[in-house]
Amino acid sequence: MQARFSTRFGNLESGDQTALVPKLDRNIESLKQVLGEADDVSFRSFLIGGTVRAELVNIPYMTDRKEVDNSVLMPLMKSEDLACTDLHAIKLRLLPVTSVFDAATVEECAGQLIKGFSVLLIDGCTGALLLGTAQLDKRNVEEPKTEPSLRGPRDGFTESIATNLSLLRRKIQSVKLKLRSLNIGRYTGTEVYIAYMEDLVKPSLLNEVQSRLERIDVDSVLETGYIEELTEDDPYSPFPQQMFTERADIAAASLLEGRIVVLVDGTPNVLIVPATLATLLQAADDYYNRAVYSSALRFLRYLTLLISTILPSVYVALLNFHHEMVPGKLLISIASAREEIPFPTFVEVMMMQLAFEVLREAGLRLPRQIGSAVTIVGALVVGEAAVSAGLVSAPIVIIIAFTGIAGFTAPHYSLELAIRLLRLPLIVLGGTLGMLGVMFGIIAIAIHLCMLRSYGVPYLSPFAPFAANEMKDTAIRAPWWKMTMRPGFAALRNSKRLARGQKPGPGRGGRN
Repeated sequence: MQARFSTRFGNLESGDQTALVPKLDRNIESLKQVLGEADDVSFRSFLIGGTVRAELVNIPYMTDRKEVDNSVLMPLMKSEDLACTDLHAIKLRLLPVTSVFDAATVEECAGQLIKGFSVLLIDGCTGALLLGTAQLDKRNVEEPKTEPSLRGPRDGFTESIATNLSLLRRKIQSVKLKLRSLNIGRYTGTEVYIAYMEDLVKPSLLNEVQSRLERIDVDSVLETGYIEELTEDDPYSPFPQQMFTERADIAAASLLEGRIVVLVDGTPNVLIVPATLATLLQAADDYYNRAVYSSALRFLRYLTLLISTILPSVYVALLNFHHEMVPGKLLISIASAREEIPFPTFVEVMMMQLAFEVLREAGLRLPRQIGSAVTIVGALVVGEAAVSAGLVSAPIVIIIAFTGIAGFTAPHYSLELAIRLLRLPLIVLGGTLGMLGVMFGIIAIAIHLCMLRSYGVPYLSPFAPFAANEMKDTAIRAPWWKMTMRPGFAALRNSKRLARGQKPGPGRGGRN
């Protein structure tokens, strides 16, 4: 993999570069001026072969000290070439370091120094050598806690871009897996990679992703959320137009469907584009379990998504405007439960919905040891106390609790956030206009989804526009031996992913 070095350091533009000169003292002084008050930078003076002055500059806690001692200082100091001032010869004969690159400017040296590289400056040499001696702390590969799976791989991405790239390479051992790198962020210079399958991705999609990333000009990129907001098609839509995941198997499967994966150094979340509503309702387990089980669970997710969106608003609309639509015994039961309640149904629902969201957010922000206890116990205590005090009725507690639980079935958290956000305006419409208002809200959401695009791909595809050959992996999952074609946004030259005649059965593929 070819390394790409950013030509920016701090807010210095490429036109402000300071060239390295053959005088060692001048180069050291220029480097110190660029670094400023950086007391953690180490300057180690020594002699090459006992005669030639040299300076090794690095940040100790970002550098592998053993490699520096054994592969840099020891070979150079014990060199018998007493007048070696040729950087190319030193790189070829004296430095047993895997990664060695040339540098011509002070800013280039400073930019790579803060990434863990060691900088070798030699008196009489015009230029410097950048040595790949970085050693950064990184988390072990483990199962993502936000995306659990009962069956399948347990490896998830980490904050190290090198580890994440290696996970992808292990999943897809093909030369067709291509990686393009670029640096984004004036101050952070964050390393970003675009991963794609050469013969599966559409060139137009690849060019669009790269052009959107290249036009980003911000101070910093610390997480994929920065890139997501700066590259999405409709920034005001509540629905996520890019999917993020920590699971390496999901990223690999997306690449094999013709999608593009964007990896950012410093975060375990990777972005997958394009994203559709159907893909946001798919879980990793769907492809590891038998098709009949996966199809039943997917249908359940679609149903709970609808319930989580409209249940509170429908309840408010029915009790306020459409009593005749409620069965008589059920209406009497609800009326008796609300007999002593001082608030109208609309206020009840809004109060309980707000309380549920507060408890939910508190459970996320509190320390993990007590967060789950606060969420569960808090919900029980608050709900029971509110009913006992006569502030809300028992049916409201049931409605809000079931709505919240139904929302948890969404495999991707970003989609659940969109549903939570849309739930409140639907409650307002149901409380003011009844079922007519709820229908207006649903129609408005449907129109918005039909207009929404993710990198040019319709958000509701393959439902709208309808594509019969792609319906095998939507609300239901057909068996693997039936899913012979890739999604429509993949390259047409390699659209088949499974040979025909793969249906299992007695006497197939072996002895009778």
